[in-house]
Amino acid sequence: MARSRKGIKFNHRGSTDQNGSRPSLAELSDAMSDPGSPLRQSMDGKAEAIKEEVGSTIQWCRGMSWKSDIRRIAQDDPPPQSEYEKKKQTFITRTIWTFVMIAGFFVALFAGHIYIIGIVTAIQIVSFKEVIAIAHIPSRAKNLPFTRSLNWYFLGTTMYFLYGESVIYYFKHIVLVDRVLLPFATHHRFISFTLYVIGFVFFVGSLQKGHYRFQFTQFAWTHMALYLIVVQAHFIMNNIFEGMIWFFLPAALVITNDIFAYVCGITFGRTQLIKLSPKKTVEGFVGAWILTIIFGFGMTNILMRYKYFTCPVTLTFPIQDLGANIFTGLNCDPNPVFKAQPYHLPSFLYNLYPHTVHIAPMQFHILVFATFASLIAPFGGFFASGLKRTFKVKDFGESIPGHGGITDRMDCQFIMGFFAFMYYQSFIAVYKQSVGGVIEMAIQGLTVDEQVEVVKGLAKYLVNQGMVGEKVLGCLQGEIALKR
Repeated sequence: MARSRKGIKFNHRGSTDQNGSRPSLAELSDAMSDPGSPLRQSMDGKAEAIKEEVGSTIQWCRGMSWKSDIRRIAQDDPPPQSEYEKKKQTFITRTIWTFVMIAGFFVALFAGHIYIIGIVTAIQIVSFKEVIAIAHIPSRAKNLPFTRSLNWYFLGTTMYFLYGESVIYYFKHIVLVDRVLLPFATHHRFISFTLYVIGFVFFVGSLQKGHYRFQFTQFAWTHMALYLIVVQAHFIMNNIFEGMIWFFLPAALVITNDIFAYVCGITFGRTQLIKLSPKKTVEGFVGAWILTIIFGFGMTNILMRYKYFTCPVTLTFPIQDLGANIFTGLNCDPNPVFKAQPYHLPSFLYNLYPHTVHIAPMQFHILVFATFASLIAPFGGFFASGLKRTFKVKDFGESIPGHGGITDRMDCQFIMGFFAFMYYQSFIAVYKQSVGGVIEMAIQGLTVDEQVEVVKGLAKYLVNQGMVGEKVLGCLQGEIALKR
């Protein structure tokens, strides 16, 4: 049993008098009312101490708030913006970059064909990268190090084949007479096929158990991207070689049609056109078609007056023509499609119009171009929208601030450029023998002795026409005899 402790006094919480008794309520009241009492002075001192402590705490909190603001600024962490501020900032960024792209496009357009070719090539590569990226699964790709390498290998192989075909076709008289380039030109397709087969064999050899579905999906996705982007962009490149108008006009029709569809849609659009793009309306679709035809007719009348737009770049001196710009211009005999032709009107229109009107055939062709740009090319955009919905992404990338990726802006241009090339080659192009074509036939279809006879015959013809002197013919015949 615990012993009781004697002689120990415990302090009480309340104040006590000298006798140890607790003061009464009346005594406490009198003490508080007396300014000179010890109790009043004690309470005043405690109040002052609490007040000073609270004041210092407030100052410390203010200092911490100020420091947190400084820290937030130093870390580039601005306070969250409202929804209105976000939309405003996006609109400003989008507008600025729209004007930047327009200015850059026209600078390249007037600077020359070679700069436009460079832009198309860059768009081709970036668009391929963006389309491949949306189907990429990083977690699986880590275990398959050659997946992305194969994608770029097939891109390089495809571009080598397509660009080589264009160079050989448009620059035959340069490529086929060069000792180094001749073997690559004559065996270009076999070399391209060999490169593709190497990639195909490497892909099969890299298949790993447990990843078959992912690897074959990537293989198929890569080939789809090559066809939809790289192949179609190649035909846009050929349009540039055939004449700047065949590149600029289709691109301008698609851009203006998109603008007209937006304006008409927000003005009187009511009926939804397609579920893939809920904001597209039938009224905007039809209204943009009509306005695009009017724009195309007017723009064609302007572009037909300048040979810089109508002349191909490989007619006479390809290297010089390829480096031409808006100031140096081009010189050629324009395609007959740009020359006004007489058309006789039906008899029932005689009282309204003259019997005969002069219209360039291109003004009829532009109706087809504008119709395709208005009614068919937008489905390239719808296809891209469906693709993004499939992979649950808003944009293909962030290449252009405020606009998304390059592919988001070029989804309709690829199919339009493909159509422009096919239509031009089928209904507008004038096929005649070129210097490169003659050299190609002589190299591939004649023996060496027959080629020598062709050279002698041409030399005699030029002498008889007074274009070269007889000394040139004699020197040529002497050199040929020594070599043989």
